[in-house]
Amino acid sequence: MSPETALREQICLLAKSMFDRGLTGGSTGNISARTEDGGLLVSPTGTSFGRLDPGRLSRFDAKGLLISGDKPTKEMPLHSAFYDTRSSAGAVVHLHSCHSVAWSMMPEVNADNFLPPLTPYAIMKLGKVKLLPFFLPGDPAMGEAVRGLAGKRTAVMLANHGPVVAGKDVEAACNAIEELEDTARLAIMMRGYEARALNAEQINGLVEKFDVEWDG
Repeated sequence: MSPETALREQICLLAKSMFDRGLTGGSTGNISARTEDGGLLVSPTGTSFGRLDPGRLSRFDAKGLLISGDKPTKEMPLHSAFYDTRSSAGAVVHLHSCHSVAWSMMPEVNADNFLPPLTPYAIMKLGKVKLLPFFLPGDPAMGEAVRGLAGKRTAVMLANHGPVVAGKDVEAACNAIEELEDTARLAIMMRGYEARALNAEQINGLVEKFDVEWDG
């Protein structure tokens, strides 16, 4: 099996796993990954994560031209913005995960640091998550908002819409976005309680030990 064939299979396998566990439903969500030649494989527009066809993924060359497969997701500006501003990005995932969307609507949320520091793993896998304002789906302004972060964030949350996470590869990106959703779920579960979050010393210890990007 060629590396690209294996990557196509991996994208579809991970997407179906997230769909089967209710992390995104219907035809929502999109996923992309870098190929060995510098191109991209991208989930097509209007497709379900539960039924992606490896042979029909949108294939871009290293110059950003669509060379095969179906028409790509309308959220390509989001994906391109991460790839263009983060040299370490090997994959990008966007979901409409329920708990993270719900948390984005809460009035106490810190737009510069969307997730409360409840567990070490969200900090380790995501760093600080930036909450972006609401945009119409497919609006190129979403990509411009990501570009405005100048590559300093590995993850953003689109208000009332869903998270977008970049990772070194497709597995890392999927693991990180699941951690984002789990932390948002914990935040909602703990809302109204006097939960003991990680303190500043504990957070700094994680940032230093695991070399976390922690934009001030």
